[in-house]
Amino acid sequence: MRLVRFTSDGTTSRVGVSLPDEGVVADLRTVGEALDVGVPGSTRELLSQPRWREKLDLLAAHAREAGVGTHDRPDVDLLAPVEDPQKVICVGLNYVEHVEETGETAPENPVLFSKYPTAITGPDAPIAWDPALTDEVDYEVELAAVVGREARRVDEADAREYLAGYTVANDVSARDLQFADDQWVRGKTLDTFCPLGPELVTGDELGDPEDLALWADLNGERLQESTTADLLFGIDELVSFCSEAFTLVPGDVILTGTPPGVGAFREPPIYLEDGDEITVGVEGIGELSNPCRHG
Repeated sequence: MRLVRFTSDGTTSRVGVSLPDEGVVADLRTVGEALDVGVPGSTRELLSQPRWREKLDLLAAHAREAGVGTHDRPDVDLLAPVEDPQKVICVGLNYVEHVEETGETAPENPVLFSKYPTAITGPDAPIAWDPALTDEVDYEVELAAVVGREARRVDEADAREYLAGYTVANDVSARDLQFADDQWVRGKTLDTFCPLGPELVTGDELGDPEDLALWADLNGERLQESTTADLLFGIDELVSFCSEAFTLVPGDVILTGTPPGVGAFREPPIYLEDGDEITVGVEGIGELSNPCRHG
């Protein structure tokens, strides 16, 4: 299943299911009203409901059969699939070659930091920053895991049972702020510095999340290209590790780290500029493009 958030009128956001074979997006609230089934207005609220997947399977099947609540895909604007997570948890230095390009030593345990929900933006929305605050804005393609069940002290063997699915993330980073602060939060969490999308794909449809190609293109030039098979700490270990420290709740997002090729460690460095377009993608999920703007 492929969950989306979208708008068809430019104002009201809706939770939907993308039906790529039919070329449409089904508005879950409209389908739910036809079946007298209540559907929350946000992804986080939806994932918090018991047996949410069974409900969505029912609604998606009815949308396919009856054509109720469907919009042609070109007629909708996609938003970040999760808009208001309680937590955005990020993992640093989680690809061996990225560790090497930074000159750091591979960590013994996952390196965690956070972004704030105000950093989240969606497909085609601008990544914007004040050039008086930062002029070293970097890109980082990442696979993001979205929590679907409350999780506390979860065993690695059971970890994926607690995930709703996966999406694409761009861990945009103001390197000058990050390095000046000697810690990462401010440089990582400026407004619009966490694009997510285009869809939230459930694990049964995606397949093995640790065997996916991922890439980043800046103005059409490929700058990052790798595979999640090279993760230093895998999905199961990350979920378990996080849940040992704090409770994960539905809608929480875990950014699993970026592969080599980021701009800061190139010779010479490559930073995002006003007017650029950055596209990041993960196999089986799709691509996430954002224009870059001073603002």
